[in-house]
Amino acid sequence: MTAPVAMALTARGVVKRFKTGRNEVSVLKGVDFHARHGDVTMVMGPSGSGKSTLIAALSGLLKPDEGHVSALGEDLWSRSASRIDRFRLDHCGFIFQGFNLFPALTALQQVSMVLKYQGHNKAESRRIAIEALDEVGLKPRMHQRPSELSGGEKQRIAIARAIAKRPSLLFADEPTSALDGENGQIVIRLLRRAAVEHNAAVICVTHDPRLEAFADRIIHIEDGRILEPDSDQGETDLDHSVPAAMTSAGE
Repeated sequence: MTAPVAMALTARGVVKRFKTGRNEVSVLKGVDFHARHGDVTMVMGPSGSGKSTLIAALSGLLKPDEGHVSALGEDLWSRSASRIDRFRLDHCGFIFQGFNLFPALTALQQVSMVLKYQGHNKAESRRIAIEALDEVGLKPRMHQRPSELSGGEKQRIAIARAIAKRPSLLFADEPTSALDGENGQIVIRLLRRAAVEHNAAVICVTHDPRLEAFADRIIHIEDGRILEPDSDQGETDLDHSVPAAMTSAGE
């Protein structure tokens, strides 16, 4: 039996409501959640099910109306806004459907910029950024701007930017929805590698069934509620080694 994997994030009774005119809509309805270091946790459900709202509440982007979120052992929402911002900068990586790249910056600049905000000097930022781009197979393209890159390459730059910080928590919101099958496979393999090789807790929100095979745990959400007990392979002797097919970003 393998040793228990450390818990990175837990949430209890998370509720989030939004006002639409005179009405109030509950988007999350008492959601419980947990994620472990070294695991890929997949949150799956149809559009409008509350997936993106959940990931925002778990990552410090959107304060829930009720419930508790513990991130890396601390009560996330008891912190001040500035401390939550700092927590995200130091411990969280984000990958979004729309890539969120700056049009005027090269791939190298996209990645090194966030490292400078963390306090690394220019030389360190450049070195770490090049290493991250090399890890996702884009070192030869590091001087290219987004307009010169394919959708898959843009998403790999976004992943490089996220993993360069070596985050403990890595959040991915529909990371493959704008990509074809081949590039989608590359992206999810890179997220899997971040969990296995860097011990990150990867939380991936998606409605793409192609990604299920890469998950350690799958949670199904619909209409703001968890539908059923999640499939938690982490309770078994799951082999967390990376298959040979996953070791290359380009394969």
